Amino acid sequence: MATPVVTKTAWKLQEIVAHASNVSSLVLGKASGRLLATGGDDCRVNLWSINKPNCIMSLTGHTSPVESVRLNTPEELIVAGSQSGSIRVWDLEAAKILRTLMGHKANICSLDFHPYGEFVASGSQDTNIKLWDIRRKGCVFRYKGHSQAVRCLRFSPDGKWLASAADDHTVKLWDLTAGKMMSEFPGHTGPVNVVEFHPNEYLLASGSSDRTIRFWDLEKFQVVSCIEGEPGPVRSVLFNPDGCCLFSGCQDSLRVYGWEPERCFDVVLVSWGKVADLAVCNDQLIGVAFSQSNVSSYVVDLTRVTRTGTVAQDPVRDSRPPAQQPAHPSAPLRRIYERPSTACSKPQRVKQNSESERRSPSSEDDRDERESRAEIQNAEEYNEIFQPKNSISRTPPRKSEPFPAPPEDDMVSAKEAAKTNPAMDPQFPVPNAEPTIIPATRNEPIGLKASDFLPAVKLPQQAELVDEDAMSQIRKGHDTMCVVLTSRHKNLDTVRAVWTTGDIKTSVDSAVAINDLSVVVDLLNIVNQKASLWKLDLCTTVLPQIEKLLQSKYESYVQTGCTSLKLILQRFLPLITDILAAPPSVGVDISREERLHKCRFCYKQLKSISGLVKSKSGLSGRHGSAFRELHLLMASLD
Repeated sequence: MATPVVTKTAWKLQEIVAHASNVSSLVLGKASGRLLATGGDDCRVNLWSINKPNCIMSLTGHTSPVESVRLNTPEELIVAGSQSGSIRVWDLEAAKILRTLMGHKANICSLDFHPYGEFVASGSQDTNIKLWDIRRKGCVFRYKGHSQAVRCLRFSPDGKWLASAADDHTVKLWDLTAGKMMSEFPGHTGPVNVVEFHPNEYLLASGSSDRTIRFWDLEKFQVVSCIEGEPGPVRSVLFNPDGCCLFSGCQDSLRVYGWEPERCFDVVLVSWGKVADLAVCNDQLIGVAFSQSNVSSYVVDLTRVTRTGTVAQDPVRDSRPPAQQPAHPSAPLRRIYERPSTACSKPQRVKQNSESERRSPSSEDDRDERESRAEIQNAEEYNEIFQPKNSISRTPPRKSEPFPAPPEDDMVSAKEAAKTNPAMDPQFPVPNAEPTIIPATRNEPIGLKASDFLPAVKLPQQAELVDEDAMSQIRKGHDTMCVVLTSRHKNLDTVRAVWTTGDIKTSVDSAVAINDLSVVVDLLNIVNQKASLWKLDLCTTVLPQIEKLLQSKYESYVQTGCTSLKLILQRFLPLITDILAAPPSVGVDISREERLHKCRFCYKQLKSISGLVKSKSGLSGRHGSAFRELHLLMASLD
């Protein structure tokens, strides 16, 4: 009998705290699959190298949250659009702003660089699409036709067309040479989130919130196939570089599709959540997702993924007979993109005269240069990726090795693993260790065996299980649970009776006096929903309880404590530090002395909690992400 092996196709590579506040947009560099740019509510654009913990460069200048970012193909320029409608273009090699483009009247929802020209396309919530000439700092064309926000823009590989997707459930194709719409592709029943051109053929793919992916023939302007059955809204799609298949990023999986006919080649389980962007490099697919202030990256080994041939078991059904199916989904049924000649009437490509001219802003840009700056956070990685650039083109970083799989992904047998780890040997007794953190969502209650409620497996000499025995097993622990819930209900009634009088502080004091953290958690979950309920008096009572919650083994308790602590830091930390730093008052001021005493108590508690937060900030997953965010907020205490 063959010895079983342990393999894994997809794994989580890294999780970082990308911004001090929520991340609102991100993009991967498609050329390298190694460069990541993020935009946040802190009005910054940060650049990262995948699988490196430190930020390479931070770009400032926007005065409102950055809602869209995009890198050009050589990964030398980055463009970012903000909530106010302004667009800024930075030169990453010169580490300075290149242009500021103004003209949209609402949020910038989508951006894209022309594949080889000095042009940028922008889509906004004002329903307009604009084509900008970066060198001349002006709008070349304005395209109107959508009735709602434009969520995605993509240039065709030959640079002649621009595809747009919007919340009005439509996809539109624009002719850049004529400056008008060529065709409109209806059919989706929900907002269209993403469009992608085939790298070779005249083919366009669109993904929507209606959980469908549609393929459009750009010669006949008609639908080729429609894939239904996605487990959630389609937020990211990517054609394989050779065009053989389409990758679709779903909530918990990666799906590989063919389109003529529509079929699913493979399904890979990846728990990346709401994946935001995909890239392929070194036969690995890199996926990135963001949640609040955290960004996570994932790797899928494409050598273990079926991209052609055998159809995987999937809800997507092929209704065509086998004789009509082509041998390869990427058979050249349509024309191939060709780069247009210089005689084409497309917007003229501006010639670059010199390096210094490209990097030297005009006198009109002096103010933008003063307000916008590039802060190089990691000089060593910046020099490795962006310098020098003279005669040799580069795609960051120069290292082209694939990301290594985690240790448990090695092809090792269970027998060999038992030699190095005695705990894996079936003859070695393993104690049942208590989990350090009990997750908030789990499949079964802690301490309760699901097997007790399942029919017992009949053995040859096993007696028939009578009804009385079955009922006794089902009712095991029932009385104890009833006592616990009754006591908790009584305690909550006591707290609620005080709450109805309008005295929030006294109700929290009564919950603390009961000495039951579950009651404190229930009460804080209510208080956390309304920030106006928080007062300095309340902080003095809650902070000692928060310290206990942060040390709890229950994840739900820890998350509640983190939420309360975050509210206290955001609302009261500046006040506490200002009062403590203020000079002593002249005369007797009883209210000021009381406030000073409360601030000293809160500051002492926060200092005590800061050490605990710092020690837990290195944890992984959602549990560690909350502590890392708190650690940033408490930096002023050090």
